[in-house]
Amino acid sequence: MDIKKFEEDLHHDLHEYFKGKKELDERFAECPDVEEKWEAIANAYLADGMREFANYPTASLGWMMFIGMALAQYWDTEWEIYDQVPDLYVYMRDKRDFDHLDEYICEEVLHLEKDQQKATSEMISECAARVLNILQHADIQPGTKEAFQGYVACIHQMYLMGMGIQLHRLGYHMTRL
Repeated sequence: MDIKKFEEDLHHDLHEYFKGKKELDERFAECPDVEEKWEAIANAYLADGMREFANYPTASLGWMMFIGMALAQYWDTEWEIYDQVPDLYVYMRDKRDFDHLDEYICEEVLHLEKDQQKATSEMISECAARVLNILQHADIQPGTKEAFQGYVACIHQMYLMGMGIQLHRLGYHMTRL
């Protein structure tokens, strides 16, 4: 399987899905500062994410969307500070723990009211289930190098979608000039 094509197709599918929900614009948001953090975030997250994937696959996928949203929020508010944090994933995870990372981000980073937290969590849960379904129906054998690469492609797109959605919510709209 061509993992690059798998990830491109996944990006297109999720972008269309969120455009339909009015969470993204026609042109996908770009934020090089947040995108540059991806590799460090992923490397720190993989041990926790892969461990949780066996029993809680949608949480393992969904948490990365929360992380993308958090980094976009940090970028918009105090990037000079958060850009200097050596490991932003561990910084956020250790505020509570892995199981409550979603709550920490919703409450302490995004400052969402209870109804907004519920709606955001439901949106992310739906998206994670969608991504899991796409991954499970891809021509990828479990436990292989391709399976690992497929998982990384999925969490990468969840991260980018989280970033894009939060930027959109903050009023950054990507339109042609």
